[in-house]
Amino acid sequence: MANHLDLEEQEQLDQLKHFWKQYGNAISWLLIIVFGAFAAWNGYQWWSKRQAEQASAMYEEVDRVIAGGDVAAADRAYGDMRQRFPSTVYTQQAGLTLAKVAYLSEKPDVAQTALTTVAESSVDPGLAALARIRLAGLLIEAKSFDGAAKTLGAKFPLEFMGLVADKKADLLMAQGKTEEAVALYKEAIKQLSERDQYRRLVEVKLAALGVSESK
Repeated sequence: MANHLDLEEQEQLDQLKHFWKQYGNAISWLLIIVFGAFAAWNGYQWWSKRQAEQASAMYEEVDRVIAGGDVAAADRAYGDMRQRFPSTVYTQQAGLTLAKVAYLSEKPDVAQTALTTVAESSVDPGLAALARIRLAGLLIEAKSFDGAAKTLGAKFPLEFMGLVADKKADLLMAQGKTEEAVALYKEAIKQLSERDQYRRLVEVKLAALGVSESK
């Protein structure tokens, strides 16, 4: 009986050796690839978390500079942040904040540059969409109607379509196309939630044109 078991074990061992000789190299490489990918993924997750932490700390510093009102210094700080952390939401947020301060400080060129940079980023589609809408507003004020139309012609997330319709209406109004503008203001109201405060602004625009929402 013992000899029979020994023979069975030897046969299984021989089969295992044959199998490993035939497929062992491929299995080893597969394991290396799998574990290598796992290690790379963990490394990427750690790097991304580290980048986000550093970007968050730098955002607070840049935000302080921007709040100080020195647009030139704020622009330099934002440029440094953009160079070090181009692929973080914090950098997009800093760009939007810089654009707002630059606009209020009557530095439209700085605002346009910051908004263009944020709009071209793919990190957060929502922030990029918001940047495009604000950029279109600046271009309309500058009477750069072709630039505004091109900016508003980009693809937007569905939740921004009400704001886009409103801004397109503003563009038409600036070009003296009142009737088409009214139609788009009404479209904007349809797209915006009744609880959305921005909807009140669109209603005011229609009222100023002597048009009610229902007409």
